[in-house]
Amino acid sequence: MSPVGAALSCSCLRPGVWLLLKPGIQKKSSLGLHTAARCAAKDYYEVLVLGGGSGGIAMSARMKRKVGAGNVAVVEPSKTHYYQPLWTLVGAGAKQLSASARPTESVMPEGVEWIKSRVTALDPDKNCVRLENDVKTKFLLSICLPEGFHHPKIGSNYSVHTVEKTWKALQDFKEGNAIFTFPNTPVKCAGAPQKIMYLSEAYWRKTGKRPKANIMFNTSLGVIFGVKKYADALLEIIKERNIAVNYKCNLVEVRADKQEAVFENLDKPGETEVHQYEMLHVTPPMGPPDVLINSPVSDENGWVDVNKETLQHKKYPNVFGIGDCTNLPTSRTAAAVAAQSGVLDKTISLVMKNQSPTKKYDGYTSCPLVTSYNKVILAEFDYNAQPLETFPIDQSKQRTTMYHMKADMMPILYWNALLKGYWGGPAPIRKLMHLGLK
Repeated sequence: MSPVGAALSCSCLRPGVWLLLKPGIQKKSSLGLHTAARCAAKDYYEVLVLGGGSGGIAMSARMKRKVGAGNVAVVEPSKTHYYQPLWTLVGAGAKQLSASARPTESVMPEGVEWIKSRVTALDPDKNCVRLENDVKTKFLLSICLPEGFHHPKIGSNYSVHTVEKTWKALQDFKEGNAIFTFPNTPVKCAGAPQKIMYLSEAYWRKTGKRPKANIMFNTSLGVIFGVKKYADALLEIIKERNIAVNYKCNLVEVRADKQEAVFENLDKPGETEVHQYEMLHVTPPMGPPDVLINSPVSDENGWVDVNKETLQHKKYPNVFGIGDCTNLPTSRTAAAVAAQSGVLDKTISLVMKNQSPTKKYDGYTSCPLVTSYNKVILAEFDYNAQPLETFPIDQSKQRTTMYHMKADMMPILYWNALLKGYWGGPAPIRKLMHLGLK
Protein backbone atom coordinates (compact mmCIF):
# COMPACT_ATOMS: atom_id res chain seq x y z
CA MET A 1 0.00 0.00 0.00
CA SER A 2 1.27 3.44 -0.86
CA PRO A 3 0.73 6.34 1.54
CA VAL A 4 -2.90 7.43 1.41
CA GLY A 5 -2.92 10.11 4.07
CA ALA A 6 -6.05 11.86 5.14
CA ALA A 7 -9.64 12.34 4.20
CA LEU A 8 -11.45 15.40 5.46
CA SER A 9 -15.16 15.52 6.07
CA CYS A 10 -17.31 17.97 7.98
CA SER A 11 -20.51 19.92 8.26
CA CYS A 12 -19.08 23.37 8.29
CA LEU A 13 -21.58 25.67 9.92
CA ARG A 14 -20.19 28.78 11.53
CA PRO A 15 -22.97 28.83 14.16
CA GLY A 16 -22.99 25.21 15.10
CA VAL A 17 -20.12 23.70 13.21
CA TRP A 18 -19.98 19.97 12.68
CA LEU A 19 -16.52 19.18 11.43
CA LEU A 20 -15.08 15.98 10.12
CA LEU A 21 -11.48 15.48 9.09
CA LYS A 22 -10.30 12.09 8.03
CA PRO A 23 -6.79 10.85 7.23
CA GLY A 24 -6.74 7.91 4.91
CA ILE A 25 -4.63 4.78 4.70
CA GLN A 26 -0.92 4.14 4.62
CA LYS A 27 1.74 1.68 5.71
CA LYS A 28 3.72 2.25 8.86
CA SER A 29 6.53 4.48 7.74
CA SER A 30 7.98 7.93 8.27
CA LEU A 31 4.79 9.22 6.67
CA GLY A 32 2.56 7.46 9.18
CA LEU A 33 -0.07 8.96 11.46
CA HIS A 34 1.56 9.36 14.83
CA THR A 35 -0.12 10.14 18.14
CA ALA A 36 1.51 11.25 21.35
CA ALA A 37 -1.39 11.94 23.65
CA ARG A 38 -2.85 10.46 26.77
CA CYS A 39 -6.24 10.12 25.04
CA ALA A 40 -4.89 7.90 22.25
CA ALA A 41 -4.58 4.16 22.72
CA LYS A 42 -1.41 4.00 20.62
CA ASP A 43 0.93 6.27 18.68
CA TYR A 44 0.09 5.19 15.14
CA TYR A 45 -3.02 4.58 13.04
CA GLU A 46 -3.21 3.73 9.37
CA VAL A 47 -6.47 5.65 9.09
CA LEU A 48 -7.31 8.62 11.27
CA VAL A 49 -10.76 10.19 10.94
CA LEU A 50 -11.17 13.64 12.41
CA GLY A 51 -14.80 14.19 13.27
CA GLY A 52 -17.63 11.77 13.86
CA GLY A 53 -20.29 13.21 11.59
CA SER A 54 -22.09 11.28 8.86
CA GLY A 55 -19.17 11.24 6.44
CA GLY A 56 -16.63 10.39 9.12
CA ILE A 57 -18.52 7.50 10.65
CA ALA A 58 -19.43 6.12 7.21
CA MET A 59 -15.84 6.27 5.99
CA SER A 60 -14.40 4.86 9.21
CA ALA A 61 -16.72 1.86 8.77
CA ARG A 62 -15.55 1.44 5.18
CA MET A 63 -11.88 1.83 6.12
CA LYS A 64 -12.25 -0.69 8.94
CA ARG A 65 -13.12 -3.30 6.31
CA LYS A 66 -10.00 -2.39 4.34
CA VAL A 67 -7.31 -2.19 7.00
CA GLY A 68 -8.87 -3.64 10.15
CA ALA A 69 -10.53 -1.94 13.09
CA GLY A 70 -7.32 -1.70 15.10
CA ASN A 71 -5.75 0.49 12.42
CA VAL A 72 -8.56 3.06 12.35
CA ALA A 73 -9.26 5.87 14.82
CA VAL A 74 -11.89 8.63 14.91
CA VAL A 75 -11.27 11.96 16.61
CA GLU A 76 -14.59 13.30 17.88
CA PRO A 77 -15.26 15.26 21.10
CA SER A 78 -19.06 15.02 21.12
CA LYS A 79 -20.78 12.31 23.13
CA THR A 80 -23.91 12.51 20.96
CA HIS A 81 -24.39 11.94 17.23
CA TYR A 82 -27.36 13.64 15.55
CA TYR A 83 -29.34 12.83 12.43
CA GLN A 84 -29.72 16.48 11.51
CA PRO A 85 -32.15 16.15 8.56
CA LEU A 86 -34.83 15.26 11.10
CA TRP A 87 -34.60 18.74 12.66
CA THR A 88 -36.88 20.16 9.96
CA LEU A 89 -39.68 18.03 11.39
CA VAL A 90 -38.60 18.65 15.00
CA GLY A 91 -38.90 22.40 14.43
CA ALA A 92 -42.45 21.86 13.17
CA GLY A 93 -43.50 19.60 16.04
CA ALA A 94 -43.77 16.50 13.84
CA LYS A 95 -40.87 14.64 15.48
CA GLN A 96 -39.17 14.66 18.87
CA LEU A 97 -35.60 15.92 19.16
CA SER A 98 -34.66 12.73 20.99
CA ALA A 99 -35.46 10.74 17.84
CA SER A 100 -32.54 12.46 16.08
CA ALA A 101 -29.94 11.58 18.71
CA ARG A 102 -27.87 8.53 19.59
CA PRO A 103 -24.75 8.14 21.72
CA THR A 104 -21.61 8.55 19.62
CA GLU A 105 -20.33 5.32 21.12
CA SER A 106 -23.28 3.45 19.61
CA VAL A 107 -22.55 4.59 16.04
CA MET A 108 -18.78 4.16 16.22
CA PRO A 109 -17.76 1.05 14.23
CA GLU A 110 -16.94 -1.80 16.58
CA GLY A 111 -13.22 -2.03 17.33
CA VAL A 112 -12.40 1.41 15.89
CA GLU A 113 -10.60 3.63 18.40
CA TRP A 114 -12.59 6.70 19.51
CA ILE A 115 -10.27 9.56 20.50
CA LYS A 116 -12.33 12.07 22.49
CA SER A 117 -10.49 15.23 21.49
CA ARG A 118 -10.47 18.14 19.04
CA VAL A 119 -7.99 18.95 16.29
CA THR A 120 -6.01 22.16 16.81
CA ALA A 121 -3.47 22.31 13.96
CA LEU A 122 -2.84 20.75 10.57
CA ASP A 123 0.49 20.36 8.79
CA PRO A 124 0.08 18.13 5.73
CA ASP A 125 3.65 18.70 4.58
CA LYS A 126 4.82 16.89 7.70
CA ASN A 127 1.86 14.52 7.77
CA CYS A 128 0.97 15.83 11.17
CA VAL A 129 -2.21 16.76 12.97
CA ARG A 130 -2.18 18.21 16.46
CA LEU A 131 -5.06 17.60 18.80
CA GLU A 132 -6.27 19.40 21.88
CA ASN A 133 -4.82 16.78 24.20
CA ASP A 134 -1.41 16.79 22.50
CA VAL A 135 -2.33 14.03 20.09
CA LYS A 136 0.12 14.25 17.23
CA THR A 137 -1.51 13.01 14.09
CA LYS A 138 -2.20 14.10 10.58
CA PHE A 139 -4.99 16.58 10.08
CA LEU A 140 -6.97 19.26 11.83
CA LEU A 141 -10.41 20.62 12.58
CA SER A 142 -12.08 22.68 15.29
CA ILE A 143 -15.62 23.43 16.36
CA CYS A 144 -17.22 26.75 17.23
CA LEU A 145 -20.73 27.48 18.43
CA PRO A 146 -22.18 31.01 18.79
CA GLU A 147 -24.47 32.26 21.52
CA GLY A 148 -27.89 30.64 21.67
CA PHE A 149 -31.09 32.55 21.14
CA HIS A 150 -32.13 33.95 24.50
CA HIS A 151 -35.26 35.71 23.30
CA PRO A 152 -38.69 34.26 22.48
CA LYS A 153 -40.22 34.30 19.00
CA ILE A 154 -36.87 33.36 17.40
CA GLY A 155 -35.79 29.88 16.37
CA SER A 156 -33.44 28.03 14.06
CA ASN A 157 -33.58 24.46 12.82
CA TYR A 158 -29.81 24.51 12.30
CA SER A 159 -28.76 23.82 15.89
CA VAL A 160 -29.70 21.28 18.53
CA HIS A 161 -29.84 24.22 20.95
CA THR A 162 -32.40 26.23 18.97
CA VAL A 163 -34.53 23.81 16.96
CA GLU A 164 -37.09 23.36 19.74
CA LYS A 165 -37.36 27.14 20.01
CA THR A 166 -38.67 27.10 16.45
CA TRP A 167 -41.57 24.87 17.50
CA LYS A 168 -42.23 27.09 20.55
CA ALA A 169 -42.28 30.25 18.40
CA LEU A 170 -44.56 28.50 15.90
CA GLN A 171 -47.04 27.56 18.61
CA ASP A 172 -46.93 30.96 20.31
CA PHE A 173 -47.54 32.91 17.09
CA LYS A 174 -50.54 35.26 17.39
CA GLU A 175 -50.59 37.86 14.63
CA GLY A 176 -48.10 39.69 12.40
CA ASN A 177 -45.06 38.96 10.28
CA ALA A 178 -43.52 35.49 10.20
CA ILE A 179 -40.10 35.87 8.58
CA PHE A 180 -37.87 33.06 7.31
CA THR A 181 -34.33 33.89 6.21
CA PHE A 182 -31.58 32.58 3.91
CA PRO A 183 -28.07 34.06 4.42
CA ASN A 184 -25.51 35.31 1.94
CA THR A 185 -23.21 32.31 2.45
CA PRO A 186 -23.14 28.62 1.55
CA VAL A 187 -25.47 26.68 3.86
CA LYS A 188 -26.05 23.12 4.93
CA CYS A 189 -29.12 21.80 3.07
CA ALA A 190 -30.16 24.85 1.08
CA GLY A 191 -33.79 23.73 1.03
CA ALA A 192 -34.22 23.66 4.80
CA PRO A 193 -34.85 27.42 5.27
CA GLN A 194 -38.04 27.19 3.21
CA LYS A 195 -39.14 23.73 4.38
CA ILE A 196 -39.95 25.11 7.83
CA MET A 197 -41.80 28.00 6.18
CA TYR A 198 -44.18 25.65 4.35
CA LEU A 199 -44.68 23.59 7.50
CA SER A 200 -45.41 26.73 9.53
CA GLU A 201 -47.97 27.88 6.98
CA ALA A 202 -49.64 24.47 7.10
CA TYR A 203 -49.71 24.52 10.91
CA TRP A 204 -51.33 27.96 11.03
CA ARG A 205 -53.93 26.88 8.50
CA LYS A 206 -54.73 23.90 10.68
CA THR A 207 -55.00 26.02 13.85
CA GLY A 208 -56.97 28.86 12.26
CA LYS A 209 -54.19 31.45 12.54
CA ARG A 210 -53.30 31.67 8.86
CA PRO A 211 -55.41 34.80 8.11
CA LYS A 212 -53.41 36.66 10.77
CA ALA A 213 -50.00 35.60 9.46
CA ASN A 214 -48.03 37.59 6.89
CA ILE A 215 -45.44 35.02 5.79
CA MET A 216 -42.22 36.32 4.25
CA PHE A 217 -39.22 34.49 2.83
CA ASN A 218 -36.28 36.88 2.77
CA THR A 219 -33.47 35.27 0.82
CA SER A 220 -30.08 36.53 -0.26
CA LEU A 221 -30.42 34.49 -3.45
CA GLY A 222 -31.94 35.60 -6.71
CA VAL A 223 -34.00 32.42 -7.18
CA ILE A 224 -36.18 30.31 -4.92
CA PHE A 225 -34.22 27.12 -5.73
CA GLY A 226 -31.18 26.37 -7.86
CA VAL A 227 -32.81 23.71 -10.07
CA LYS A 228 -35.45 25.17 -12.39
CA LYS A 229 -37.73 22.13 -12.45
CA TYR A 230 -38.20 22.23 -8.70
CA ALA A 231 -38.12 26.02 -8.51
CA ASP A 232 -41.12 26.21 -10.83
CA ALA A 233 -43.05 23.78 -8.61
CA LEU A 234 -42.16 25.73 -5.46
CA LEU A 235 -43.20 29.04 -6.98
CA GLU A 236 -46.63 27.55 -7.69
CA ILE A 237 -46.96 26.56 -4.03
CA ILE A 238 -45.81 30.00 -2.92
CA LYS A 239 -48.40 31.64 -5.13
CA GLU A 240 -51.19 29.34 -3.93
CA ARG A 241 -50.37 29.99 -0.28
CA ASN A 242 -49.91 33.74 -0.63
CA ILE A 243 -46.34 33.81 0.65
CA ALA A 244 -44.19 36.89 -0.01
CA VAL A 245 -40.67 36.28 -1.33
CA ASN A 246 -38.04 39.02 -1.17
CA TYR A 247 -34.93 38.21 -3.20
CA LYS A 248 -31.42 39.60 -2.61
CA CYS A 249 -32.48 40.37 0.94
CA ASN A 250 -29.89 39.44 3.58
CA LEU A 251 -30.42 39.45 7.35
CA VAL A 252 -27.69 41.57 8.97
CA GLU A 253 -29.06 42.36 12.44
CA VAL A 254 -31.72 41.18 14.90
CA ARG A 255 -33.01 43.59 17.53
CA ALA A 256 -34.67 40.96 19.65
CA ASP A 257 -35.80 43.36 22.38
CA LYS A 258 -37.84 45.26 19.77
CA GLN A 259 -38.73 42.22 17.64
CA GLU A 260 -37.07 43.84 14.65
CA ALA A 261 -35.02 42.23 11.88
CA VAL A 262 -32.74 44.33 9.71
CA PHE A 263 -32.12 43.28 6.11
CA GLU A 264 -29.62 44.59 3.57
CA ASN A 265 -30.54 44.97 -0.09
CA LEU A 266 -27.73 43.11 -1.84
CA ASP A 267 -28.49 44.90 -5.10
CA LYS A 268 -27.90 48.19 -3.29
CA PRO A 269 -25.14 47.56 -0.72
CA GLY A 270 -25.55 49.61 2.42
CA GLU A 271 -29.29 50.07 1.95
CA THR A 272 -31.25 48.41 4.74
CA GLU A 273 -34.85 47.79 5.66
CA VAL A 274 -36.32 46.99 9.07
CA HIS A 275 -39.12 44.45 9.49
CA GLN A 276 -41.14 43.88 12.63
CA TYR A 277 -41.70 40.20 13.36
CA GLU A 278 -43.96 38.02 15.46
CA MET A 279 -41.88 34.98 14.54
CA LEU A 280 -38.38 34.83 13.06
CA HIS A 281 -36.68 31.68 11.78
CA VAL A 282 -32.98 32.38 11.27
CA THR A 283 -30.73 30.44 8.96
CA PRO A 284 -27.33 31.53 10.28
CA PRO A 285 -24.39 32.51 8.05
CA MET A 286 -22.11 29.51 7.61
CA GLY A 287 -18.54 28.89 6.54
CA PRO A 288 -15.52 26.64 6.96
CA PRO A 289 -14.14 26.06 10.46
CA ASP A 290 -11.40 28.41 11.65
CA VAL A 291 -8.85 25.63 11.53
CA LEU A 292 -9.28 25.28 7.76
CA ILE A 293 -9.09 28.99 6.99
CA ASN A 294 -5.60 29.68 5.58
CA SER A 295 -4.79 25.98 5.99
CA PRO A 296 -2.46 24.30 3.46
CA VAL A 297 -5.27 21.89 2.56
CA SER A 298 -7.80 24.64 1.82
CA ASP A 299 -8.58 26.88 -1.14
CA GLU A 300 -8.71 30.66 -0.91
CA ASN A 301 -12.15 30.51 0.69
CA GLY A 302 -11.20 28.04 3.41
CA TRP A 303 -12.76 24.89 1.93
CA VAL A 304 -10.77 21.67 1.55
CA ASP A 305 -9.47 21.74 -2.02
CA VAL A 306 -10.32 18.43 -3.67
CA ASN A 307 -10.82 17.09 -7.17
CA LYS A 308 -14.58 17.26 -7.68
CA GLU A 309 -14.72 13.84 -9.36
CA THR A 310 -12.33 11.69 -7.29
CA LEU A 311 -12.44 13.60 -3.95
CA GLN A 312 -8.65 13.37 -3.76
CA HIS A 313 -6.82 16.53 -2.68
CA LYS A 314 -5.44 18.58 -5.55
CA LYS A 315 -2.02 19.05 -3.93
CA TYR A 316 -1.60 16.29 -1.35
CA PRO A 317 -2.25 12.87 -2.94
CA ASN A 318 -2.62 11.21 0.46
CA VAL A 319 -5.39 13.58 1.51
CA PHE A 320 -9.07 13.15 0.62
CA GLY A 321 -12.21 15.14 1.30
CA ILE A 322 -15.86 14.32 1.87
CA GLY A 323 -18.82 16.36 3.04
CA ASP A 324 -19.52 19.97 3.84
CA CYS A 325 -15.96 21.16 4.47
CA THR A 326 -14.93 20.52 0.86
CA ASN A 327 -15.19 22.90 -2.07
CA LEU A 328 -17.31 20.46 -4.07
CA PRO A 329 -19.77 22.60 -6.07
CA THR A 330 -22.91 20.78 -4.97
CA SER A 331 -25.55 21.14 -2.28
CA ARG A 332 -24.35 20.10 1.19
CA THR A 333 -26.62 17.26 2.31
CA ALA A 334 -26.45 13.80 3.88
CA ALA A 335 -27.50 12.42 0.49
CA ALA A 336 -24.43 14.01 -1.06
CA VAL A 337 -22.24 12.45 1.66
CA ALA A 338 -23.71 9.04 0.88
CA ALA A 339 -22.88 9.29 -2.82
CA GLN A 340 -19.44 10.73 -2.05
CA SER A 341 -18.64 7.90 0.38
CA GLY A 342 -19.12 5.30 -2.32
CA VAL A 343 -16.85 7.15 -4.74
CA LEU A 344 -14.22 7.88 -2.08
CA ASP A 345 -14.16 4.22 -1.09
CA LYS A 346 -13.28 3.29 -4.69
CA THR A 347 -10.76 6.13 -4.96
CA ILE A 348 -8.86 5.08 -1.84
CA SER A 349 -8.89 1.43 -2.87
CA LEU A 350 -7.15 2.28 -6.15
CA VAL A 351 -4.68 4.73 -4.58
CA MET A 352 -3.72 2.02 -2.08
CA LYS A 353 -2.78 -0.13 -5.09
CA ASN A 354 -0.76 2.71 -6.68
CA GLN A 355 -3.42 3.08 -9.35
CA SER A 356 -5.21 6.21 -10.55
CA PRO A 357 -8.80 6.75 -9.41
CA THR A 358 -11.42 5.96 -12.05
CA LYS A 359 -14.75 6.25 -10.22
CA LYS A 360 -16.23 9.73 -10.70
CA TYR A 361 -18.62 11.63 -8.45
CA ASP A 362 -21.25 13.43 -10.55
CA GLY A 363 -22.31 15.87 -7.84
CA TYR A 364 -25.41 13.88 -6.89
CA THR A 365 -27.34 15.37 -4.01
CA SER A 366 -30.91 15.26 -2.80
CA CYS A 367 -33.23 17.62 -0.99
CA PRO A 368 -36.61 16.32 0.19
CA LEU A 369 -38.56 19.59 0.07
CA VAL A 370 -41.16 19.24 2.79
CA THR A 371 -44.18 21.31 1.75
CA SER A 372 -46.67 20.21 4.42
CA TYR A 373 -47.14 17.64 7.16
CA ASN A 374 -47.78 14.91 4.60
CA LYS A 375 -46.24 16.07 1.31
CA VAL A 376 -42.70 16.25 -0.09
CA ILE A 377 -41.13 17.20 -3.41
CA LEU A 378 -38.09 14.92 -3.73
CA ALA A 379 -35.46 17.01 -5.49
CA GLU A 380 -32.44 15.11 -6.83
CA PHE A 381 -29.82 16.71 -9.06
CA ASP A 382 -26.17 16.83 -10.12
CA TYR A 383 -23.29 19.28 -10.51
CA ASN A 384 -25.01 20.91 -13.49
CA ALA A 385 -28.22 21.55 -11.54
CA GLN A 386 -29.95 19.01 -13.74
CA PRO A 387 -32.51 16.60 -12.24
CA LEU A 388 -31.03 13.17 -11.49
CA GLU A 389 -34.14 11.43 -10.23
CA THR A 390 -34.28 7.93 -8.81
CA PHE A 391 -37.90 7.08 -9.59
CA PRO A 392 -39.56 6.95 -13.05
CA ILE A 393 -42.15 9.55 -12.03
CA ASP A 394 -42.26 13.33 -11.98
CA GLN A 395 -40.57 14.09 -8.65
CA SER A 396 -41.44 17.78 -8.84
CA LYS A 397 -44.96 16.80 -7.75
CA GLN A 398 -45.90 16.87 -4.06
CA ARG A 399 -46.35 13.29 -2.88
CA THR A 400 -47.35 11.63 0.38
CA THR A 401 -45.13 8.64 -0.41
CA MET A 402 -42.11 10.93 -0.56
CA TYR A 403 -43.06 12.44 2.80
CA HIS A 404 -43.03 9.02 4.44
CA MET A 405 -39.72 8.29 2.77
CA LYS A 406 -38.31 11.49 4.29
CA ALA A 407 -39.86 11.11 7.73
CA ASP A 408 -39.77 7.36 8.26
CA MET A 409 -37.54 5.52 5.78
CA MET A 410 -34.52 7.81 5.47
CA PRO A 411 -33.72 7.77 9.21
CA ILE A 412 -33.65 3.96 9.09
CA LEU A 413 -31.38 4.08 6.03
CA TYR A 414 -29.10 6.58 7.78
CA TRP A 415 -28.62 4.69 11.04
CA ASN A 416 -28.47 1.19 9.59
CA ALA A 417 -26.80 1.58 6.21
CA LEU A 418 -25.00 4.92 5.65
CA LEU A 419 -23.25 5.03 9.02
CA LYS A 420 -22.28 1.38 8.67
CA GLY A 421 -20.66 2.06 5.31
CA TYR A 422 -23.14 0.12 3.20
CA TRP A 423 -25.08 2.92 1.52
CA GLY A 424 -23.40 4.82 -1.29
CA GLY A 425 -26.45 6.57 -2.66
CA PRO A 426 -29.34 5.48 -4.92
CA ALA A 427 -27.42 5.21 -8.22
CA PRO A 428 -27.93 1.41 -8.52
CA ILE A 429 -31.65 1.78 -7.76
CA ARG A 430 -31.92 4.60 -10.29
CA LYS A 431 -30.30 2.46 -12.95
CA LEU A 432 -32.75 -0.34 -12.23
CA MET A 433 -35.78 1.95 -12.17
CA HIS A 434 -34.82 3.56 -15.47
CA LEU A 435 -33.91 0.29 -17.18
CA GLY A 436 -30.23 1.19 -17.35
CA LEU A 437 -30.80 4.62 -18.86
CA LYS A 438 -29.41 7.72 -17.14
